[in-house]
Amino acid sequence: MINHLFVYGTLRPGDVRWHLLEPFVADGGWPDTTPGELFDTGLDYPAAIFGAAGTIVGQTFALLESSLDHALGVLDDVEDIVGGEYGRVIIKTASGTEAWSYAYGAGLELTPIPSGDWLQHRPV
Repeated sequence: MINHLFVYGTLRPGDVRWHLLEPFVADGGWPDTTPGELFDTGLDYPAAIFGAAGTIVGQTFALLESSLDHALGVLDDVEDIVGGEYGRVIIKTASGTEAWSYAYGAGLELTPIPSGDWLQHRPV
């Protein structure tokens, strides 16, 4: 069972959707990365393409097993309401953790974020 989540954008602590994830985390998480490329959608949230050249900077959290299905359902709904057809996928992070994350699908104009870090890049 996968009970970790890698977040790279608005679900990270300090960003606008953190409050949606926070009730479901079992720990303080840890800084982490994964192979891929991060993009600015121009819509105040990023998009990730996993496995591409580059590094995506984020944070990995253990999710509470008692509410895992509910947490993933809430997050699936949140990610589904944005454009770009995001989907939940399993990735392996640099820390060796298998985790859920949300991958970009299609339909948006994307601008690469060279640093791979949304929190450093995001518009203020």
